[in-house]
Amino acid sequence: MKVAYLVSQYPAPSHTFIRREVAALRRRGVKIDIFSVRPPLPEEVMSDVDVADRDETTYLLPAGPITVLGNNLRMFFRAPGAYLAALACSLRHRNRGARQLLYAIFYFLEGMLLAEHLRKRGVGHLHTHFANAASHAALVATRYLGIRQSMTLHGLCDFDFPAGPLLGDKIRQSAFVACATQYGVAQAMRLSDHSQWGKLFVARCGVELDKLPPRRPRNANGAAGPVRIICVGRLAPEKGQLGLVDAFALACRNGLDAELVLVGDGPDRAAVMARVVAAGVGPRVKLLGRLPEARALEETGRSDILVLASFMEGLPVVLMEAMALGVPVIAPDVAGIPELVEHGKTGMLFTTGDWQQLAERMRILGEDAALRERLVAAARRRIEEEFDVALAVIPLLERLTGAKAAEPSPRPAQAPQPRHRTRPAAR
Repeated sequence: MKVAYLVSQYPAPSHTFIRREVAALRRRGVKIDIFSVRPPLPEEVMSDVDVADRDETTYLLPAGPITVLGNNLRMFFRAPGAYLAALACSLRHRNRGARQLLYAIFYFLEGMLLAEHLRKRGVGHLHTHFANAASHAALVATRYLGIRQSMTLHGLCDFDFPAGPLLGDKIRQSAFVACATQYGVAQAMRLSDHSQWGKLFVARCGVELDKLPPRRPRNANGAAGPVRIICVGRLAPEKGQLGLVDAFALACRNGLDAELVLVGDGPDRAAVMARVVAAGVGPRVKLLGRLPEARALEETGRSDILVLASFMEGLPVVLMEAMALGVPVIAPDVAGIPELVEHGKTGMLFTTGDWQQLAERMRILGEDAALRERLVAAARRRIEEEFDVALAVIPLLERLTGAKAAEPSPRPAQAPQPRHRTRPAAR
């Protein structure tokens, strides 16, 4: 059976986990075609990998009025009953209001464009990531064609308005629903009927351990220097970088010799830059902007600590990448993060929004090289046990194929990569 993936935008800087998942499933013999509602912006295609992803993806938009009209006429006369049933499904599956009605019509038109592609390619199962507009178009296409659909849920965007009120209906119409975290399973249960709970299961996003760059500690040559703290993420209000700057400034005032590197771009860039100046840490903070995946991994591998300060998350892949690279992490105690980061064992957690506590976590971890060594050893084992993509795709693979999947061959044991201690441990 041929499978199709549908995403709102592909490739995208925050969707590298989808590429890894598709590649792992293809290695297991699953035939997958990739569709995207819209193409990426030119500046978002940042590497040869992005170019390859873009070139193999079929885009529904842009599509002119003549194309859309011709598509709908063909689909109607091919199967009038199925066409009208799909239209009724789209009009029912919406929140209240005239604007939402208009959106439902747009999503129906997108779904009809998708349905024609799927029919021509003989696709028998459609899978989407996120319960967003693309999943609405998926409902339309699968209703028209009478094929199976499924989806993966990730974070608050899937459970909050406008997706949240419609999630129960999407789950009802899905063959199965993967959730990146157990927290996500619980939220999906909250928004769906008890009779649908059996469709829910955990399917982790994963990292390709054999493709990670070698860790290159900045101070491996023995030179002392400030602790390098990195944060990788979109510069947006929900990511909490303004609070991170405040916490970093406090940690420095409390004696931590450190620098902060921010990787990412977004609507909060100007506010973050202004906050850096106001907090008096301008010489210690670098904003590198959006980077290609490989470069972001290299920057992470050159750092002593990775910190996230988000107010909301699913389970960030950047945490998995840092832990696999041997970089200790500090993250907020929110949503699915505690399923990966166990405080004091595989990383450090802080109470979301408590910037004083975050500052203290950064100071403690930055000044205690021995603690960093202990955390990274346990963190790497945690990744190998559950977040290696070769293992992580098995629950999804089994539901896509209806067959029990063989476990991948065990990986050779890997000793922690050497790290140079740049300062004595604090006491």
